Amino acid sequence: MSKIIITCAITGSIHTPSMSPYLPVTADEITAQSIEAAEAGAAILHLHARDPETGKPSAAPEHFMAFLPRIKQASDAVLNISTGGSAVMALDERLAAPRAAEPEMCSLNMGTMNFALYPAAERIKDWKHDWEKPFLENSDDLVFKNTPRDIATILRDLGQTRGARFEFECYDVGHLYMLRHFADRGLVDPPFFIQFVFGVLGGIAADPDNLMHMKRAADKLFGGDYAFSVLAAGRHQIPLTTMAAAMGGHVRVGLEDSLMIAKGKLARRNADQVAKIRRIVEEVGRSPASPDEARAMLGLKGADRTAI
Repeated sequence: MSKIIITCAITGSIHTPSMSPYLPVTADEITAQSIEAAEAGAAILHLHARDPETGKPSAAPEHFMAFLPRIKQASDAVLNISTGGSAVMALDERLAAPRAAEPEMCSLNMGTMNFALYPAAERIKDWKHDWEKPFLENSDDLVFKNTPRDIATILRDLGQTRGARFEFECYDVGHLYMLRHFADRGLVDPPFFIQFVFGVLGGIAADPDNLMHMKRAADKLFGGDYAFSVLAAGRHQIPLTTMAAAMGGHVRVGLEDSLMIAKGKLARRNADQVAKIRRIVEEVGRSPASPDEARAMLGLKGADRTAI
């Protein structure tokens, strides 16, 4: 109960450069903000890549490798590489970097879903890049494909073959049952690290009652074999992560999930969000886990067994 894992999601693939001048895009920016977030108390860094010229989400191994070794050299944080990439990418494209890096940890989306970003386009007047507006607007006809075959491929390629453990991203209750299905098939073993995801249009809403419902369902399905963490999009980030901390769960913050540090105020660094949630969790009696404590809690293989 006392130790809490703080994850920081540094840049993601949802927000676009026109939304905030502080969103890290280049390898230098991602490296610097990752190191700062780790120094502020993040035990896990959840990492996506961007094309440094345009800020567009990228799954290219060369874009990941421009910052992964530098972060590893400067920090002992767990490097958690996305297998979600962007919803517009094919599976092999999404998996190119984690297959090459063989990280300790990867994210894994546990179901196919609508992933609607188009309301965000209405709030932006000046666009930095031509790709941004259609990227957001066309999400009204976008399906984020994560079929059982896709999930099994990731579990085998990155888990069984390369020894990665997973941040199981569950955007709705049905995703918890999908994880139970794969556990019953023997493709994944406990302890399960389950990320409850709230507030994405197409997934479960960011409501305290829904957090309680997800927790009850996970208790029923996994008993004592799991730990849960919470991320919530936008303005819901701090209220729901605070609730998770009080419930004995873990927390995720970062500019992937929210660009703000307070109402109407952009976060200038990922580390600012980490520092804020760290203050809150310490005030409710929790102590941030170190990276090595997180490794022990989640059964990770260790940074020395990666290809980074």
